[in-house]
Amino acid sequence: MAGLLRNILDPSRIVLTVQATKRTAVLNEVARLLDGHPAVANYAGFYNELLARDRLDTTCLGNQIALPHARTEHVSDLVLAIGRSPEGVVFEKDGQTVRLFFVLGTPKSNPMAYLQVVSTLCKIFKDAANRDALFSASTPEAFAAVLLAAEDRLLAPAA
Repeated sequence: MAGLLRNILDPSRIVLTVQATKRTAVLNEVARLLDGHPAVANYAGFYNELLARDRLDTTCLGNQIALPHARTEHVSDLVLAIGRSPEGVVFEKDGQTVRLFFVLGTPKSNPMAYLQVVSTLCKIFKDAANRDALFSASTPEAFAAVLLAAEDRLLAPAA
């Protein structure tokens, strides 16, 4: 299945202590983790489209989570970078404080994989135990393990 988290999740692209304190600075800090990613053909183009999309409409999902994303021709495959802010960052437009940032880039030619990943993430985020585990994970590897275990539970056949 193309839209699996395990296919795009990389602990080296997870930062658990975002330093920035403003929305656009956080987006820059987290998105920069994708600079040099083999599937990102033009990082500046991707980042500009990410910012344009974020200005267009809210990317806040509630529960202190945001999903900034861009459908763009500057990526050849789905890419993901994650940041966590210990104190949280206020998204002025929404009046929400966000602590988890899931930055996604998806090729315009393949929206289905993106929709599968977003659907999986939203289901994971609905569970308070998953959110608590993500907020408290001590390493990027532990953070990734929480997401993968939750994805596995979602994909498991019903008993």
